[in-house]
Amino acid sequence: MDYLALFIPVTLTLAIFGLYLWSAAWAYNDAKKRGKPPAFVALLVLLGAWPLGLLLWIVFRPDAGGRPPFNLDDYCVQ
Repeated sequence: MDYLALFIPVTLTLAIFGLYLWSAAWAYNDAKKRGKPPAFVALLVLLGAWPLGLLLWIVFRPDAGGRPPFNLDDYCVQ
């Protein structure tokens, strides 16, 4: 059996899946720095027809200009 014929597709699939997860983590951290809800942004990046969702976040993300990081406690009702 030709193991190279099996190795290349498996390696490519794992690399794409790793990039998929990395883009979600990056979007999460970037949204947190920019004061946006990070879980929501990460979900939009993952479920928004990846990599189109990632590209849309990169294009339309707000400026990071001095906003405090996202804190869920600021939005909780006491």
